[in-house]
Amino acid sequence: MDCTKYFDFEDRGQCEELAALLFPDVRETPADMFARYPERKLPEGAKVTRFAPSPTGFLHFGGLFPSMVGERLAHQSGGVFILRIEDTDAKREVKGAAASLMETLAYYGIKFDEGATADGEKGDYGPYYQSGRKDIYHVFAKQLVTEGKAYPCFSTDEELEELSKQDMKTVVKEKDRHTDPEAMREKMLGQRKFTLDEVRESLAKGEKFVLRIRSDGNPNEKHPFTDLVKGKLTVPENDEDFVLLKSDGIPTYHFAHAVDDRLMGTTHVIRGEEWLPSLPKHLQLFRYLGFKVPKYMHIAQIMKLEGGAKKKLSKRDKGANMNDYKKMGYAPECVSEYVMTLLNSNYEEWHRANPDKKYTDFPFSINKMSSSGCLFDFAKLDDVSKNVLARYTADEIYRGLTEWAEEYDPDFASVLEKDPDYTLRALSIGRGGKKPRKDFGIWSECKAYMGFYYDGLFVITEQLPENTDKEDAKRILTEFAEIYDSGDDQQTWFDKIKQTGEKLGYISDMKVYKAEPEKYKGSVADVSGIIRLAVTGRSSSPDMYEVMRVLGKERVRARLTAYAESI
Repeated sequence: MDCTKYFDFEDRGQCEELAALLFPDVRETPADMFARYPERKLPEGAKVTRFAPSPTGFLHFGGLFPSMVGERLAHQSGGVFILRIEDTDAKREVKGAAASLMETLAYYGIKFDEGATADGEKGDYGPYYQSGRKDIYHVFAKQLVTEGKAYPCFSTDEELEELSKQDMKTVVKEKDRHTDPEAMREKMLGQRKFTLDEVRESLAKGEKFVLRIRSDGNPNEKHPFTDLVKGKLTVPENDEDFVLLKSDGIPTYHFAHAVDDRLMGTTHVIRGEEWLPSLPKHLQLFRYLGFKVPKYMHIAQIMKLEGGAKKKLSKRDKGANMNDYKKMGYAPECVSEYVMTLLNSNYEEWHRANPDKKYTDFPFSINKMSSSGCLFDFAKLDDVSKNVLARYTADEIYRGLTEWAEEYDPDFASVLEKDPDYTLRALSIGRGGKKPRKDFGIWSECKAYMGFYYDGLFVITEQLPENTDKEDAKRILTEFAEIYDSGDDQQTWFDKIKQTGEKLGYISDMKVYKAEPEKYKGSVADVSGIIRLAVTGRSSSPDMYEVMRVLGKERVRARLTAYAESI
């Protein structure tokens, strides 16, 4: 064999020798990997999905989308949902980020059947951290070299840094704008020209190399492809010799995801539409490796309105960091249900027909997903949150509220927990029935909403209407304080309010009052409003009869008297 000539990719013997030089310690074959990770035995139609975040920071709102889609598809079909940590970029990895991601996902009810856990790993298809799968990737990398489909590129550290930049997904756009395609191809073809002796010499010197795919694609050739969200697409062939293994032997996302998804049995790959430009690379990789291509779902980006125009929800925007929702006081189910309204266009219609069911009972459908951008809207989230919390029992509200307050408002938590039975009675007012109250949607609103139940938090936040006769108000409060009894039934209680007002010229019959208001000082509604303001400090509150029963006779009388004296 003449090793002074350029390497011949079609010469099987040379390819095998090159593979042995590059991967001298790799003894296993792809067949060994398939035996180690056999096909899953699942019901027909079962889907295997995965959420594969990089531990580079907090969970983005956009990250909750694919995790919820993956969880729903897997669990509705009797399949498997996997958490895989893609930690192959050590430079960008943030200490503790993986653990934080798992905690956040668990908080929002995302349950995994296998994968990385807070205590280690669970499942038979690991390791579930890509950094622990290096030997597996090298088996397939060696096979590609053996088949003449990949080759090494030896370079200095500076050159390797530049080459790594070319592998970033943003370069797909930059290449079209700033680079001469012919010049790039000439450079690529030049990298393929090497001899085995040069490889031996470089390895002997301890020089590093990246492993590149030897692309056979023609960008002028395009093929039909069906994305489950985007629909029918036309995809060009990949003609770029992109990096498979970096100089430290760790794979790029492109290579790792192909190997992992095949060995873990992934049937559906769910990711953001920003990965669409990389699809030609991935299709080529699956073909080179002899793997069946999984079904791809490219989810539309999350958008927000800014200055009347739509823009991508960035990491710096309010609502991007999933940890912030907990701080703001949103219950996890509220956020999850809001996400479901964005994911499936028919969710709200289903929920109106099934008001007592959880969002997890909803028959999630890929066909109902939007192929265009979803618009993030805090007002809509607040509306959804109020509807969700309105369905909670008093016990559920108490647990959620106190857990949040213990972390973010300890003083309020101590007030709530001082007398749990009292707090539960207060929270029970207006719950249940066909039209439950919707006074708050986030836990941080509760102190202002229910502060009047506690003497230490009670404040008068509104004033008497300007047309109210202050002397009448004093007499109404003083006289009602004398006759109020928390043991009265609701009719007796209301009769006492009417009697108090009628003595002063306030009519109880609202129809008569509306017909001839000029004949009277006011109506029973005005009398009730004065009493409500004195007892709760505001003009609007839950059912006053129930509120006053919770407060108790002594507290109600004291507030009525105190307000009368302050007028």
